[in-house]
Amino acid sequence: MLNENHEKDSERVESVIAVRNLSKSFSNGGVRIDILKELNFDLSAGDTVAIVGASGIGKSTLLHIIGTLDRPDSGKLLFKGEDVFLYDDLKLARFRNESVGFVFQFHHLLPEFSALENAMMPALIRGTQKEKATQAAEEILVRVGLQDRLHYRVGKLSGGEQQRVALARALALNPLVLLADEPTGNLDKSNSEQIHSLLMELNREFSMALVVVTHNTELASFMSRRVTIIDGKLTPMP
Repeated sequence: MLNENHEKDSERVESVIAVRNLSKSFSNGGVRIDILKELNFDLSAGDTVAIVGASGIGKSTLLHIIGTLDRPDSGKLLFKGEDVFLYDDLKLARFRNESVGFVFQFHHLLPEFSALENAMMPALIRGTQKEKATQAAEEILVRVGLQDRLHYRVGKLSGGEQQRVALARALALNPLVLLADEPTGNLDKSNSEQIHSLLMELNREFSMALVVVTHNTELASFMSRRVTIIDGKLTPMP
């Protein structure tokens, strides 16, 4: 369940994510701009949420904090009841590698490496044996429809195929949460629709929580919940 009701942390340990009193601001020319203001929400396994709205309201900022790529000014980020921002940088990086998958508009693949090598990266970083990392990467690449592209350099793949590699890489370690920032922003309508369907299928199969930042109304319509950010807080949308 995603909501703005503040409850005691002990009552929300069943949530995959519990954000408590999260605030984040930036300075622009010496002027403080409050982006997120004591924001609260809960996200459980299998939930799907679209964060929509105009540029600059804090959508990507919130996504990056949930993914621990950025830190808030104040507040807690609880994963299964534990505040991960109390971790040191090494433990936080290990947590991020093992528990959070990321898909971005610009997929940040290594073009000189194959689809298989890119998808193996999270497992190799984790310290998984190469044989096991290869097997896991192959399985997820086959699942996303790239069984004939395993050994192609990603620089030779189409935009839609590259985004599938990015999705496979994000799911290689079966994360608790998949975070997607404009995942179809660079794709044509046909490839966008395929990625939409694939995201929802994988959400159901893996029972992962899925949070998507998007301007794509069709993609947002697939999500069980649609929210925006108004005055620094999440607001439900129809």
